[in-house]
Amino acid sequence: MLLKVKYLNVKKYIKLHAGFTYLEFISEAKTKFGLPDAADLDIFDETDTAVEEDIFLELLEAQPDLCLTIREKISDEVNQIISPKDFCPLAHSTPSSSDTLSSLTDTISLSSSDSDLRERGIPAGRSRSSKDSSAPNMVKNALTRKPGGEEILEEYNAENSLSHRTRRQLVNILASDMTERHGRIPSRKQKEKYALGIITLFPSLKDPFSPNGYEHFYDGVKGTGYIAWRLKTMSRSTTKRPVKEVPVHQEQGPKRRRLATTLPQQLDGDACKEAISFLVHSPDEASVFQKMKMTFQHRQDLVHDPQRTADVFKTFPRFLDVKGLVNQDFLLLFGAETATKLLEKWDMSFKPKVIKEAKQLTQSTDLCRLIKAAEKPTESDANDWDSDMASLLLLLQLLPPTAGRKRRTKISPTDAAHKMVHFHKSCCSIDEHLQARDGKQPYILAVGRTQNSIDTFYIAVDKQLIPCQATSSLSAFDELFKSHYVFNLSYDESLVHLYSFVQTTIFNIDATSTDESPRVLEKFDTEAKRKSYFREKWGIVDPVEKTLGIRYDTSRGGETRELRPPCSTVPPVLGCGELCETEWGYGQSEPAPAVGWLAEYKYFQSVLCGVYRTEDLPAAVGP
Repeated sequence: MLLKVKYLNVKKYIKLHAGFTYLEFISEAKTKFGLPDAADLDIFDETDTAVEEDIFLELLEAQPDLCLTIREKISDEVNQIISPKDFCPLAHSTPSSSDTLSSLTDTISLSSSDSDLRERGIPAGRSRSSKDSSAPNMVKNALTRKPGGEEILEEYNAENSLSHRTRRQLVNILASDMTERHGRIPSRKQKEKYALGIITLFPSLKDPFSPNGYEHFYDGVKGTGYIAWRLKTMSRSTTKRPVKEVPVHQEQGPKRRRLATTLPQQLDGDACKEAISFLVHSPDEASVFQKMKMTFQHRQDLVHDPQRTADVFKTFPRFLDVKGLVNQDFLLLFGAETATKLLEKWDMSFKPKVIKEAKQLTQSTDLCRLIKAAEKPTESDANDWDSDMASLLLLLQLLPPTAGRKRRTKISPTDAAHKMVHFHKSCCSIDEHLQARDGKQPYILAVGRTQNSIDTFYIAVDKQLIPCQATSSLSAFDELFKSHYVFNLSYDESLVHLYSFVQTTIFNIDATSTDESPRVLEKFDTEAKRKSYFREKWGIVDPVEKTLGIRYDTSRGGETRELRPPCSTVPPVLGCGELCETEWGYGQSEPAPAVGWLAEYKYFQSVLCGVYRTEDLPAAVGP
């Protein structure tokens, strides 16, 4: 006979032989739910009515499909404490009743869940420690019980971080523990608690730019993250839950319509048509650049019009024979500071870290060749890419393509690399290659005798060739990325993680509003993203001169003069991100207390800049 039984939030079937007894049912229930043999249980039916031993079998015969609920029995002493006259909402409790409730909850087992306590009529907040303190203990206990958990703790204690392989093992262990304790489909609250426990036990895994810091492990709003994906993999063979509707977000990245930072005088109407006609036939490149600037707004309207976007090369054919026009349009769109970030930062800031992270991946023949070409370009083969292109392809190995939500076939990073750059021997026909190539997404066409010695770089877009102004592979990739924004082109599905990383982490474009791969959030949070975060949150503070008082000099020959702060030592534009960078270092799990860096910063402003009054500050940081 099969009986449906519920304990806490978990329902299971219990199989019993014919003619079973009440005690045999209790024994089987303890075994099924992993309860100790000494546990004293009560049984309730679906109306929350207690089922005693003398009517147990008779009730099951009358209702064989009944779902029974078992709970740990509360002692008589506790039942007297929570009598109706003493038990009342916390907002109206007297001090004596509050103490009584506190003593009551101390006697309840810590293994009971919040839902079980609510069923007993006991407030959950007084029965156990807070969620923040219990979450890391829960994660640590799960790791110590499971094989391989101790190695994870030892690696973090030694390295203060976890490798990609160890992080995957951590998620697998916790997902297994979660399903054992809470069933095949844990609730959102349970998954968030495990995610909170991870970043609390391993602070360096926290993402400082997300609302809670654990969204890359589990995001309850979107239903994404490492834990959610692992649970979906484990339950793939079972019935799927209804698909949750994802809120529609504003377009980000290259598809977003933007206002140019600085624009010269723009032409419209007949004047714009005359300038476009002049562009087609003018042999003077300086005049071409100037007219392209003056028709920039018209070109943006063209590429963002779905009906006319394919006509951009027919209307402005000079993109196909004049070098540097792509760079100029991107410069007008974002400004000089943003336009040069990749070329300025890649060699010193990003390239060494990409090579270091790539060495921790599972080594394959292609990966080893790329690492060797990136580290030691003089020892690489002629058929290998140069150092810059090899390091960019290593970044693609770190951020590989995924199958996505639409169940597309997943391709390898090596296959995805052909969608970013293609080597073409100079002795072969380029037109034949363009006609055989499918797709409209841009890619680099590198023409030369060998991969290590490229003569010319092109950006191939919709079977059209745009000559690159650059002579290096890094500069060619820089123009490739910029072409998405100039021509309103979406990222290739196989390269979306790579381009999103370049967009948010290097160029700092839509850094706080773009959905990124959890691996990007875990490994590639940078100084630029931190400064952008604090700049948007706190704004920019402009220092002003403040008179502090009158100083009377009593020395011989002294004079009376005003005291002014040493404003010459204050930078002209003071951003909160710069101050926070020293007081809140990278990798720290949470900011300092209220009387820490923020209060000191406000006190600094109050004394030197006159922005805050002294009486508004905490007493701990007063003058």
